Amino acid sequence: MTSGTLASGGPAVAPTTHAGRTGILTLFLLALVVVTLAELIGNVSIPLGHGKIILLPLLWALLMGGGLGLAAPRLPPALRLPVSLQHAAGAILQPALLLFVAKLGLLVGGSLPKILGAGWALVFQEFGHFFGTMVFGLPVALLLGLKREAIGATFSVGREPSLAIIGERYGMDSPEGRGVLAEYLTGTVFGAVFIAVLAGLIASLGIFNPLALAMGAGVGSGSMMAAAAGAIAAQQTPEMAKEVATFAAASNLITTTIGTYFTLFLSLPFTIWAYGVLEPILGRGRGRIETAPAPAPSGTVAAHAAPAHAAPAFGLPALVLIWIATAALGLIGNGLTYGTKPDGQVLAGAAIIVAVVIVGEVLYRLAGRRLPAVVWASLIGMALTYPGTPFSAEIAAATGRINFLALATPILAFAGLSLAKDFPAFRRLGWRIVVVSFMANAGTFLGAALIAQFWMHPPV
Repeated sequence: MTSGTLASGGPAVAPTTHAGRTGILTLFLLALVVVTLAELIGNVSIPLGHGKIILLPLLWALLMGGGLGLAAPRLPPALRLPVSLQHAAGAILQPALLLFVAKLGLLVGGSLPKILGAGWALVFQEFGHFFGTMVFGLPVALLLGLKREAIGATFSVGREPSLAIIGERYGMDSPEGRGVLAEYLTGTVFGAVFIAVLAGLIASLGIFNPLALAMGAGVGSGSMMAAAAGAIAAQQTPEMAKEVATFAAASNLITTTIGTYFTLFLSLPFTIWAYGVLEPILGRGRGRIETAPAPAPSGTVAAHAAPAHAAPAFGLPALVLIWIATAALGLIGNGLTYGTKPDGQVLAGAAIIVAVVIVGEVLYRLAGRRLPAVVWASLIGMALTYPGTPFSAEIAAATGRINFLALATPILAFAGLSLAKDFPAFRRLGWRIVVVSFMANAGTFLGAALIAQFWMHPPV
């Protein structure tokens, strides 16, 4: 869904680019209905052998939003979700995610001493994130008959920075480009649902330390991290649930900040090498390795990747309205599911979260967009609640009354409302890439969780 590039940067474009102001209002009204219904349904537990799958409100919101888009041709005109609004929902999703990131940053600040106490577990689990996709996904891709598409599909979880890396090196019309695009679309359509079901099932087995699973949830995608962390936290005590969110946020921040460099200089070269070794052994069809195409000229990303994935940016006033409206949707879920009335302290907490995002966006622009806005929002949130910061206890108390999952539900609602526009392209890719994508996403989660578990409980 998204990764480190959560910012709304770029030149300001009026919301009327894809839908008029009336359309944006309609979109938020649809999101209100979806969020309300999702929170009223609540958590649904499905037993599965010795484990269980927990379907959270955020997943109901994602599924209902996607269903609205897919069913649009069969619905009455008044209930249809046109493609223009699906694009608008995708554009709103990115800045809305910053609210969730800011909330997690505020959680992390007060727990930084405990996070630092995790030591090497938090450091080395990142290797699981970046190599797990290849270890789990590449052999399956080759066995299913994929050729060099397997490189693009398995060197990472295929978020926006991965599109840029492959586009710059090979061009998006190359086999590698088709592979990373397929991974991107599969993750967009199914990523959050799959990772939430997987994380919830693994957590229910009681094999892993919940904090190891939390670190595994920080895959570098805000929506996927929210879904996975929520599924894990839902099975913990309230105190442990907060720690799960804290460690997932810390892991996701690390993945976001170093992810582009790690995938460019380590995981992509390693995947290319592994493809050369494994393709003659596992590959179907001819027993020779395909020759890699020549690197694409500089600027290929702009030429190939941008048209398919470009989304309108918003000016700062429009962004502020989006953040306020999304926070209001979060407060509705906070009241319905967690019974927290929107009193003065809760409203102050929501205002603080929105303010953190606004300051983060301003700093992001003033710094020349060199660091993603997600980093700025996280750092500001952590600084505000770090022990010793003036009023840190009061800020933590106010923002702590807003459950992080309540903010995730409207974000997943917008993700769902944006899905249908990508489904035709996704359907043309075939079932094999779905299996490969699921294996890659499972690999990044389980690989990091396994390494974190080892460092937290090393063998004697």
